[in-house]
Amino acid sequence: MSKARRSDLLFGILLLLIGGWFLAAQFDLVPGLKDIIYVEYQWPLIVIGVGIFLFLLGLLLRNPALSVPACIVGGIGGLLYWTNSTGNWGAWTYLWTLIPGFIGVGIVLATLLGGHDKTGYKEGAKLILLSGILLLIFLVLFSGQNQFIKYWPILLVLAGAWIIIQTIFRKK
Repeated sequence: MSKARRSDLLFGILLLLIGGWFLAAQFDLVPGLKDIIYVEYQWPLIVIGVGIFLFLLGLLLRNPALSVPACIVGGIGGLLYWTNSTGNWGAWTYLWTLIPGFIGVGIVLATLLGGHDKTGYKEGAKLILLSGILLLIFLVLFSGQNQFIKYWPILLVLAGAWIIIQTIFRKK
């Protein structure tokens, strides 16, 4: 059986199982199944499940690049789960800054699982660091801390110094 047919077969089986699970829970065909996953409040688990599915599909197909969309979808699903559980939907004013970090984690995982280009570790770490910095900036900016507004130009000075240092010491 070809690789494409195997992946189609696996995808069909997974859709069948997931659909059967939700159908059985919807019509209470299996007692207690509805209590395990209450879709009205835990719908973000579906998004997390899609991320896990993408990651497992990448492992089965030996395609490490699927780690990147798997981390993006799974990470956003985790954020949706947290905001849905806490009701803190206003947190999206700064939570979106984690998305580049999810991409970075996916790049690191793809490199770890078989990427031939080892620069993936460095590029993924850069995105994770950028995401952390953006999260810090937006978290402080939107949390009502007025001191940050006064000192934000320091970040520009530090970024400029970092770029100059990297340019001077970069290998040709």
